[in-house]
Amino acid sequence: MPPFHNADTDTWVNKSFSLEEAVQATTHLAIGAHQDDLEFMAYEGISACYGTEGKWFTGITVSDGRGSSRVGPYSKYNNDEMRNIRREEQRKAAEIGQYAAQFQLDYKSSQIKGPERTAVTEDIVDILLQMRPDTIYLHQPADKHDTHVAVLAASIEALRQTIDHHMPKRIIGCEVWRGLDWLSDSVKVPMDYGENPELFEKLTLTFDSQIKGGKRYDLAVKGRCRANATFYDSHSPDQAELITWGIDLTPLIHDTSLTISDFILRHINQLTQDVKSRVDQFL
Repeated sequence: MPPFHNADTDTWVNKSFSLEEAVQATTHLAIGAHQDDLEFMAYEGISACYGTEGKWFTGITVSDGRGSSRVGPYSKYNNDEMRNIRREEQRKAAEIGQYAAQFQLDYKSSQIKGPERTAVTEDIVDILLQMRPDTIYLHQPADKHDTHVAVLAASIEALRQTIDHHMPKRIIGCEVWRGLDWLSDSVKVPMDYGENPELFEKLTLTFDSQIKGGKRYDLAVKGRCRANATFYDSHSPDQAELITWGIDLTPLIHDTSLTISDFILRHINQLTQDVKSRVDQFL
């Protein structure tokens, strides 16, 4: 594999593999902005691979974690100390989840959101060219976190550049900093988060710097999944205990003329029309 742009890129590899073997074995790949994003947005893939013969999850975390929220026991940590803490947490999650590999590309958020994002794309391309995953999990275009959307943009560009090498069966945009319950039911991609509940808890509690640092993502994600499951259909019993919603992003790879904004605005316009028609019938 070619060298990454950042000399401090961290690569964790499952002890069962060499790096080359790990990336080649990968069936499920997630690309996220921050340490812990993968565990919260792509748990379907982690759980599907966990202890399952022939299935392996690999994660790519793009940012360095320096800008994390910090209160309580982490309130006096400087940026470099937070970066090191979050890096170790992500490595621990990879070990607990039995990932094939975990890459931490170590970019500052300002680099990801600026013209240096081309380097992020190139790093992702280099990884993609070594693997043929069936499923890829990305951030979703309506996410309200700028760094998440920037990482999505770099990931879509990388996938477009590598389509001749491999086209995954599924490319799913995932909920983090905005839910997808507003999508038309016909286009929602449901992902069951109820499998291996002990694993989910272990993974989420790994990120102590966030939980004790003032952000209870573990409770928030589980609450959202419970709400998704219950509010999915008003006329039938819950079909699952925990569901997270995704959106199919494959059209963005097949049609390179389709912009990310046009793609997501089509879905937002569907919501607008649905609300209008529902209200108008009672005027």
